[in-house]
Amino acid sequence: MAFLRPSRQHTAMSAAILLGFFALVSRVIGLVRDKYIAYTFGAGVGTDAYNVAFQLPDLINYLLVGGAASISFVTILSRYHERGELEEGDLALSVILNTMVLVLGGAIVLAEVFTPLYTDRFFPRGTPESVLCTAMTRILLPAQLFFFAGGVLASVALVRKQFTYQAISPLVYTLGIIGGGLLFAGTLGIRSLAWGALAGAVAGPFAVNGLAAWRAGVRWRPVLDLQNQGLRDWVRMSLPLMLGVSVVFLDSYFLTYFAKQTTGDISKLMYAKRLFTAPMAIIGQAAGAASLPFFASLYSKGLHQDYREAVNRSVSRILSMSFLLSAAMYGLAGPMVDLVYRGGAFGREAAVTTAMYFATFALSLPMWASQAIYARAFFAVGETRAPMIGGTAIAALSIPMYWLLHARFGAMGLAWASNLAILAQTVMLAVLAHRRYLVPLFGLDVKELQRSALAAFLSFAGLDLLDHVMPAQVGLVGAAAELLGGVAVWGALAGLTLALTGSKVVGELRRRLA
Repeated sequence: MAFLRPSRQHTAMSAAILLGFFALVSRVIGLVRDKYIAYTFGAGVGTDAYNVAFQLPDLINYLLVGGAASISFVTILSRYHERGELEEGDLALSVILNTMVLVLGGAIVLAEVFTPLYTDRFFPRGTPESVLCTAMTRILLPAQLFFFAGGVLASVALVRKQFTYQAISPLVYTLGIIGGGLLFAGTLGIRSLAWGALAGAVAGPFAVNGLAAWRAGVRWRPVLDLQNQGLRDWVRMSLPLMLGVSVVFLDSYFLTYFAKQTTGDISKLMYAKRLFTAPMAIIGQAAGAASLPFFASLYSKGLHQDYREAVNRSVSRILSMSFLLSAAMYGLAGPMVDLVYRGGAFGREAAVTTAMYFATFALSLPMWASQAIYARAFFAVGETRAPMIGGTAIAALSIPMYWLLHARFGAMGLAWASNLAILAQTVMLAVLAHRRYLVPLFGLDVKELQRSALAAFLSFAGLDLLDHVMPAQVGLVGAAAELLGGVAVWGALAGLTLALTGSKVVGELRRRLA
């Protein structure tokens, strides 16, 4: 239990394990949430409106605070912390929080008024989808205030290498959505999920991280000072994130916008995407969040070579694990979707289509996971302008690709467009880090990557063979049996290949867990 103690100071590896564990728990609960939504509401008018309702609130958060309040503030607070200027850091926190709450609050008020103008881009005005989407968007908009405040407050614990609070907050948020549905679905319908999301944002990201800041001795002050150096540094770092956009954020927007032509396509794509983000959050986002304070600390101390080695080591580990997981997800897409979603209003046809989308998304797992590390390598040194320009260019060039592939291949084309866009984004970040002498590409562990790629290929071949020789399974029990059998085959082949090729992955994991 000492490992889970909120005040415990973690290493980069122990933080990644902690965040990965809680990400796993959170994603399991998230899959329960998605199972409930699919079983109760299926894939149609209501779920399409529900998925689109998150777009405008997320867009406002992204454009006004860069979608990364804690990421940029961790770098700033780390500098105060390393210099021993704790009082100045606390003052900067209050100034940034107060200033941006006023700015973000004003934007939310305007958005509440003009929400119908936005939802008209997705659904014709007056249709059931439009009415539902407008109502749920207005419910979700105030949640952005609590996400922003929680992100700023979270940085206090992160700088102190305390990660338990950040690990718990998304779990509380997800439970809020489930609780809203269970308690009020009978009276409010699918709108109950939006009310649950708002309550979860207050109780999770805001309250949990606020407790962390309070226990660390930070006290909020009702002060505004536009000349405060911390505020100016935060704006300088965050402004490129606000002005620029990237496919990391816009991917879901592109998917929902182009898929709106056929009822149910939005829901199926989003069901597949959320299932895909479970392993991505466990290995990619968890490692990225854990690594940022350590990258920032190394760089601020002038240990630039240690910083480069730490980034390349993190990318190599993430890619190695992603290759293996991607093979399992692609080969076991059918039983995974059946087990998580199928049942009630979500029938066989919807499950088969969603599994195809999920398998396609699974191929991009290495890119989604590694770009999270590269992005934080830039944030750790206070460099946001270059990745902003590159990310915006990639996003702009991706728009015609989404349109063309959707016109030619329908919703499946959108899944492939998503993969190609994140590939371009990751390559751009890696090359840019190399050219700016931040992280050299030749520092990656190429031999280990080759071993993992070979293990992934052979384990997938085993899953494909199992699929041809194993009788078709039906029902939840059959899907569970097929999934367990597939995981056993995948694990055996992958582990044997890694052992025979002399991979360091198995031994390192064993040592770390010990």
